[in-house]
Amino acid sequence: MSENSVVDAVYAGIDTHKDLHVAAVVDHLGRLLDTFTAATTVAGYRTLLQWITSFGDVDRIGVEGTGSYGVAITRLLRDRELEVVEVNRPNRQMRRLRGKTDAVDAEAAARAALAGAAAAVPKSHDGAIESIRLLRVTLTGLRKCSTALTNSLRNIIVGAPPELRDQLEPMTIGTLLHHCSSFRVPAGAPTDARVAVRSTLRSLSRQILFQQHEMDRLRSELTELVRRVNPALLAAPGIGVDSASTLLVTAGDNPERLHSEASFAALCGVSPIEASSGKHTRHRLNRGGDRQANNALWRIALIRSSSDERTRTYVARRTAEGKSPREIRRCLKRHIAREVYTLLVHPQSVPGTDDLRPLRHRVGLSMQSCADHFAVSLTTISRTERAIKPNHQFASRYREWLTGQLSDSA
Repeated sequence: MSENSVVDAVYAGIDTHKDLHVAAVVDHLGRLLDTFTAATTVAGYRTLLQWITSFGDVDRIGVEGTGSYGVAITRLLRDRELEVVEVNRPNRQMRRLRGKTDAVDAEAAARAALAGAAAAVPKSHDGAIESIRLLRVTLTGLRKCSTALTNSLRNIIVGAPPELRDQLEPMTIGTLLHHCSSFRVPAGAPTDARVAVRSTLRSLSRQILFQQHEMDRLRSELTELVRRVNPALLAAPGIGVDSASTLLVTAGDNPERLHSEASFAALCGVSPIEASSGKHTRHRLNRGGDRQANNALWRIALIRSSSDERTRTYVARRTAEGKSPREIRRCLKRHIAREVYTLLVHPQSVPGTDDLRPLRHRVGLSMQSCADHFAVSLTTISRTERAIKPNHQFASRYREWLTGQLSDSA
């Protein structure tokens, strides 16, 4: 259509790309009204928004790639209080029948928004969780780069002159890096192979040490941010900073978009899928979902199986029922997803442990006597008092006991 026709309610679809976005608008009967192409610039986004709204009241907009190329346009549409849903790519059957163009994909997105086939609310990407995601991206990239450089360093040592190899191979990685980083080599491009080996080892070691320093800084910032956003999640048994940050990023800045714990389990790929046919009723594994979140749940289940009393009791019961370790772990992941969903949607405050050490000093007890009373290690008492991944159930018992000791001595 060369001229926009104003109708009562329209539905739009946007096929997003790096440099251009293609939009299509359909009416409430699914008739295509027009298509439009806009550049991925501030002016282009404004023009695209004006074009879509010129057709009338916009009921819903389906956007492809709301977590990548469509982040900026999705944020703009949500700021204008327009309903945005996330659209998957068109199915292959439709592509075989109609071909593949950006306009066809945009029209398919609009029809999916109209039919209700696309109903997923996209992540908002505008809060502290987005900061956590960016920190994780940087930290993961540095970790991979550091591993690759360390492997290169080891490989070069294997082919180094025998006297140098015999000196370096027995060293631990920390000693090795500091030793190699202090090598003295002549200035300029090395012409001797022995000098080149030492120069290369020094360069690699310095790069690895710098990246380790950056990773330590990023990990500290990530820990602080996760503790500030959701301290109860970080305090849950078996959940460390890596697992907590992964699950927070999976839920996004607007976890209320997840309507139930079952939807969160499906998002993490831990919900069994019906695969029944005829007289056979069975389920199969969910191979979809966010695999990083799935791996985080697997790590939590693995840690709890060895350190959490409730989990050990559950594993023993299910083992007695004839379940295999793999089946038990799948059940654990589903249970953990239910627990994590509650912590994500309804964040809870966690009492601090800064008062424990002053309270113990007032009572006049040593850490060893406290550790002996609770039959735990000195490390457990120390880490609890310093709030280093404390067990808050134990901290509550510890506080009650110290308070009772203080009352008895008064």
